Amino acid sequence: MKKMLFSALAAALVLTACGPKQNATEAQAEEATRELGASDIAIVSPEAVLAQSELYKNEGAALQEKTQKAQKSWAQREQNLQAEAAQLQEKYQKGLITTSDAQAKQKQIEQRATSFQNSAQKEAQALDEENFVFTNRAQDLLRRAIEQVNSDKRYKLIINASALIDADSTLDISTAVLEKVNELYAAEKK
Repeated sequence: MKKMLFSALAAALVLTACGPKQNATEAQAEEATRELGASDIAIVSPEAVLAQSELYKNEGAALQEKTQKAQKSWAQREQNLQAEAAQLQEKYQKGLITTSDAQAKQKQIEQRATSFQNSAQKEAQALDEENFVFTNRAQDLLRRAIEQVNSDKRYKLIINASALIDADSTLDISTAVLEKVNELYAAEKK
C-alpha cells in the first residue's frame, strides 16, 4: 500500500512540475504571436508589379519585341541557307552542275553559314546583356520601392506572394509598391 501511495504521489509531482513549464511555453508563443500581428506582415507580387510598371511598358515590352524579331530573323536566315544547300544538292544529283561548281558553291554556303552563326551569336550576346541589365534595373527599382513603402518600418515581414499558398488580400501591398516603382522610374528618366 505504501508503494502505491508513493507511486501516486510521485506521479502527481511529475504532472505538477510539467504543468507550469507547459504554460510558460504557451505564454511565450502567445507573446510572440502578439508581437507579430497581421498588420506587421505584408505580401508583394513582384511579377505583377513589374509587368504593370511603366518600366516594363516602355522598355521591357520593346526589349521583348526586339528579342522575338531577332529570333524570327535568325530562324528565317537559317531556313534560307538550308534551302539553298538543298537546292544545290538537288542540282548536283540531277547533273545540272559540275562537281567543281557544286564544291565551290557549297564552300560559299558554308562560309555564309559560319558568318551567320558568328553574327547571330554576337547579336544573342548583346540581347542577353540588354536583358540582364533590364532585369537588374527592374529588381533594383522593386527593392528600392519596397524599402520606401516600408520606410516607417511598419512591416516586420514582407513576403513574396508567389511563395504563398493562401493569404488575406488585405495584406497585399503590391499596388503601393507599383506606384512607388513608377514614381522611382519617372524620377530616373529625368
